[in-house]
Amino acid sequence: MSISEDIVEQAAIETLQEIGWSYLHGSVIAPDGSAPERRSFGDVVLVGRLEASVARINPDAPEAARNEAVRRVLTGELPSLVEENRRVHKLLTDGVDVEFRGDDGKTASTKIWLIDLSNSDVNDWLAVNQFVVVENRTNRRPDLVLFVNGLPLAVLELKNAASQNATIADAFNQLQAYLHQIPSLFNTNAVLVTSDGMEARIGSITADAERFMPWRTVDGQDFAHRGTPELETLLRGVFARENLLALIRDFIVFGDKGEGPFKIVAGYHQFHGAQKAVRQAIEATRPDGDRKIGVIWHTQGSGKSLLMAFFAGLTVKSEALENPTLVVLTDRNDLDDQLFGTFGLCHDLIRQNPEQAHSRQDLKQLLDKAAGGVVFTTVQKFSPERGEESFPLLSDRRNIIVIADEAHRSQYGFEAKLNRETGLRRYGYAHYIRQAMPNASFIGFTGTPIETADINTPTIFGEYIDIYDISRAVEDGATVPIFYESRLARIELNEVEKPFIDAEIEALIEDASLTEAEKMKAKWSAVEALVGSDKRLTQVAADMVMHLEARIEAMNGKAMAVCMSRSICVALYDRIIVLRPEWHSTDDDKGAVKIVMTGAASDPLDWQQHIGAKKRRDDLAKRARNPDDPLRLVIVCDMWLTGFDAPCMNTMYIDKPMRGHGLMQAIARVNRVFKDKPGGLVVDYIGVAQNLRSALEQYTDSDRDKTGIDEAAAVAAMIERYEAIRDLFHGFDYRPGIDGQPRERLICLGGAIDWVLKWQEFQATKQKDAEDKKRAHRRYLDMVLELSKAYALASASDEARTIRDEVGFFQAIRAALTKATATGKISEKDRSFAVQQLVDRAVASSEIIDILKVTGIQSPDISILSDEFLMEVEKMEKKNLALEALKKLLNGEIVSRSRTNLVESRAFSNRLEDAVARYHAGAISAVEMIQELIALAKEMQAARARGEEQGLSPEEVAFYDALAENQSAVEAMGNDKLRLIAHELLDQLRGNVTVDWHQRETARARMRVLVKRILKKYGYPPDLADEAVQTVLAQAEILLREIS
Repeated sequence: MSISEDIVEQAAIETLQEIGWSYLHGSVIAPDGSAPERRSFGDVVLVGRLEASVARINPDAPEAARNEAVRRVLTGELPSLVEENRRVHKLLTDGVDVEFRGDDGKTASTKIWLIDLSNSDVNDWLAVNQFVVVENRTNRRPDLVLFVNGLPLAVLELKNAASQNATIADAFNQLQAYLHQIPSLFNTNAVLVTSDGMEARIGSITADAERFMPWRTVDGQDFAHRGTPELETLLRGVFARENLLALIRDFIVFGDKGEGPFKIVAGYHQFHGAQKAVRQAIEATRPDGDRKIGVIWHTQGSGKSLLMAFFAGLTVKSEALENPTLVVLTDRNDLDDQLFGTFGLCHDLIRQNPEQAHSRQDLKQLLDKAAGGVVFTTVQKFSPERGEESFPLLSDRRNIIVIADEAHRSQYGFEAKLNRETGLRRYGYAHYIRQAMPNASFIGFTGTPIETADINTPTIFGEYIDIYDISRAVEDGATVPIFYESRLARIELNEVEKPFIDAEIEALIEDASLTEAEKMKAKWSAVEALVGSDKRLTQVAADMVMHLEARIEAMNGKAMAVCMSRSICVALYDRIIVLRPEWHSTDDDKGAVKIVMTGAASDPLDWQQHIGAKKRRDDLAKRARNPDDPLRLVIVCDMWLTGFDAPCMNTMYIDKPMRGHGLMQAIARVNRVFKDKPGGLVVDYIGVAQNLRSALEQYTDSDRDKTGIDEAAAVAAMIERYEAIRDLFHGFDYRPGIDGQPRERLICLGGAIDWVLKWQEFQATKQKDAEDKKRAHRRYLDMVLELSKAYALASASDEARTIRDEVGFFQAIRAALTKATATGKISEKDRSFAVQQLVDRAVASSEIIDILKVTGIQSPDISILSDEFLMEVEKMEKKNLALEALKKLLNGEIVSRSRTNLVESRAFSNRLEDAVARYHAGAISAVEMIQELIALAKEMQAARARGEEQGLSPEEVAFYDALAENQSAVEAMGNDKLRLIAHELLDQLRGNVTVDWHQRETARARMRVLVKRILKKYGYPPDLADEAVQTVLAQAEILLREIS
């Protein structure tokens, strides 16, 4: 049996049943079903199950209190879907506080639980497929809705894995349509799922497509790699009863950063990483525990800050940890602010507002309590004051957990250093933190691995608890790979100066144990003077501008330039605006280039326009994160190199010596996922290649393959893909499509499309397996997609500039073929292939191309299904192009007919899909396929005349088809009687239709009764009546929409 959407649906249901869910078909519990649980199709909550569950979970609560809790969840209170979803989520996780009048007449209060979050067996678990919802005059039927205690907590949209046109992207788009058309279904929603049986993704009601993520583990130990069936893993990993309750209770966050409310559902690495950490925390904090909880390494960009907040929420709720005080440590004020903001978003999870300690005394006061609290501070607060050699005790409680961000840094060391002038001994911060909180337990979070030579980190924090490395993050789509390009060859310096610069930089970086501040400053200054020289900066600016413009032309995005000092930042800015004066603006809300740095009034006057308070940095951060904002380049020295996220940023220009963790953290600014961004690019002007290699030595082999990929590899991949496509056109001259006049280009494009279609058909004949034949028919599309991605990554190279126009032409052909599929929509105006060119202006001037004109067909004034038109298609020389055109036009006609005759359009659509499938399987040739499609077109022609022959109007024909869809009904009743029923149906339905009949279930119910009465009157077979009623009403909704 072939794979279909229904099989994917049934497989999902079987898996859910195996893990403890009950199952019912949507039609069974529908208002007109055999066991109705809904009063109308507008009801999305199964109220009977909700009331029974609330009574079961809260047996001692008065009925009045339980009824009030049910009313609170059923009655919407907020206009925004996201805000209403947040309100209901809080009721699910915190219970419903209700007031009621007791038997003594006094007002009392209690808490009612809608779901038992600690005992899954008490709850009611139900999976329902084909769940029809009618709202806002729209009738929609999600594939699978999962109810807990009658509340729809999950919606799954499933597609056919075997169909190339049914993808998880289509499933995502369908869910977005549901969110707008039937929003009430999502008031109580926890998660959304898209899948085609193989691929599967989970997301929230506010998540973009790129934030729908895979779930690759069931228990946190196994790991299903890409290519294995993902739906089974996701269902067992997310919807196992205990896991779903935990996800709802502890791993969903709402927030608003000024751009509208959003909802975040934890990824599998956060879900299991936080739970592993809590288990370790319980062990480490026991009376006999070693107080070393461990280290979690989750690569930058994968949501480490949220993971820390999820961990904090779990510790606060853990009875075994006795309501600990959490001390969150960072080593910089801006990181402290960023992490504090993340925890602030999660205050519902941590059940309190976090607090920041601004001094040692402030910290002591915040720790002076028996339990509880989330305190943020920096490690620098643990420095002894002048004359002190030890740090005073702040708290000796055992229920303190220190959470350290970037736990590997040298600040956390124990080593002692003797000051020769004062005789005082100084220690690493870890020593002082232990003195301040001697009985605290420690956990470290890091975005980069612990170095092999680092003995401090394991000594303080313990061993790894969980690892989510670069390879896994890239595979999951949580981050993108990072490419490396050296532009050192582009900077022409005096040959005498070069060795001096290299030696100074090498000495600076290799000397990792520098302790003398003046020595360090002098060394840095010497290098800075050379790096910031006027001649060199002028060259860097010119090269950077050219490179950035080439990047933006190929791929929309933003860039960051990292300089050695604030003075070099300003000097680079000045040289850039000399080259591109239009990029400059003194208004922070305008301009294409900005510097982000701190400063003071004592700084030079020409620096002052670049200096601002935190609000200026926050406003610029919003601009940097907005892909549509004209800001294209930010220049920094130290700011934004850690903790800053701008997903659309895809390029980093490095002109500052960096090494180790600092380098890895900096380049991670460009590894964030954004739409179709294929990767981030690090452009090296200073020579950090060796340091990058050294830093990567701490990573796994697979991680190294995903980071610092040489640009030469991207260029080689681009050339390899380009040559493969060029070889495909051997024997066809496509130069006129690039160099010719507009008409020549158009003609050449038509010939190229036909050439590709023939090539694909030939490739398909060499395949035996049906799936391989389908892939062969898509081969060109895949080849150009691969080339486009490689081109985007290497777009600034000389090689890319050389082949730019050819790549554009190849993309034009792909765009035309993509639009020329039988599933695409067609305009009502001319029902032809209007294809928007997505390529360089040199190829097609961004014009709309009508491929029918390319084929030479001139038929603007006649019906596309006329005999003249079909003869014209049959005579076309370019058979493959004719085939694609006819497929598209027939599909457009079918779509058009679906607006008036549902059954007929469905039948023709099935015929068309069947013919296409046989063609792709190699069962028929292009010529035979054209004959089949022409035959189908003639049948569609004849169908138009069918009503006149039978004395029926087009509307009556539509109802006749709805009744005659079942051949048994035709045999039992005969055509004459069915024609009579069709006539009366149209007459009666028209007479009874009301303005709001689509929306009001009572009106729809009246229509159903009316249809059933008419069918019964004429003796329509009762066993076929239910199905006929559904089809007639669906037909009525289409036909009578204009009337209503």
